[in-house]
Amino acid sequence: MSDYYNAFEMSPVPDPGPDTVPPEPFRGIYAMPAFVTIPTSDLAGSVDFWIRGLGFVELFSVPGAIVHLRRWAFQDVLLIQEESTPEQPPAIGVSFSYVLSQIDSVVEACRALRPNSVDGPRDTLWNTRDVEVITPENARIIVTAAKPFDPASQEAQHLAGVGITAPDVVRGDNREHA
Repeated sequence: MSDYYNAFEMSPVPDPGPDTVPPEPFRGIYAMPAFVTIPTSDLAGSVDFWIRGLGFVELFSVPGAIVHLRRWAFQDVLLIQEESTPEQPPAIGVSFSYVLSQIDSVVEACRALRPNSVDGPRDTLWNTRDVEVITPENARIIVTAAKPFDPASQEAQHLAGVGITAPDVVRGDNREHA
């Protein structure tokens, strides 16, 4: 028996596929289990990039101080007005899930707003298509979309090689596997 189980019912991320419809932005209020806080010296400019480039919505704001942005449930970003921002992007980044059909439009929108802000897209060994975006405040954002799982693919073989296999059958609740 595996210590892991399929818990996709908890996630706002839909099953991957080229025709998958992304969920609408989630505007509910909840206790955020995790969020990113990003300082910016140009709050209005940063909000514009995150909304028009990355597809976030403004959940609420305190004028001149903070803007709470969100896409899907559990994709929360707090932009905080600061005197300055880092001159270089950090080595660490934060990833946000998208669906495959959104990748090209995010790339186009971000490049239209900031021509040199995008690197990619590129396919990964863990079966995603990723784009790196450097935001106006020099945050490193990874826009990632799961690709459909093909058990015969090189990605599936790589994942199996490190011990990650897809369950053949899931019965009952999310703890009971065949």
